[in-house]
Amino acid sequence: MAHHPRPSRPPAAALDLAPAEALWKRVPKRGVDGKPLADFMMLVRGLNRLPQAEQRARVARLSAVLAQHDRLVVFADLNLRLNLLWVSHRCVPGAGIEIAMALHEAVPSAVLIGPRIENGRFLR
Repeated sequence: MAHHPRPSRPPAAALDLAPAEALWKRVPKRGVDGKPLADFMMLVRGLNRLPQAEQRARVARLSAVLAQHDRLVVFADLNLRLNLLWVSHRCVPGAGIEIAMALHEAVPSAVLIGPRIENGRFLR
């Protein structure tokens, strides 16, 4: 799933389920305003093992959440083989957690990937 908001069509219509170029080549580093973007990754556990109809239903729910946040989301990519969802968004305080929580609410098997932090320190 690639999500590229465009004024001429709704973001949900921007799905691309075909194989694509490497993610690092496609992810935008800056918004159209030239400001750096923030990003996060989520694991959508078991998505690639579901029947196709259920896969499509979950992808549609994820896409709907991204469309609801199109003022913030600049780019999204779902790697179905790895069950990974990458989201790049505008740097707005709290935006990343807001979007991630909404995605998790829509698809509970979607979990945020990040470092473990305890007492303000990163754990290895």
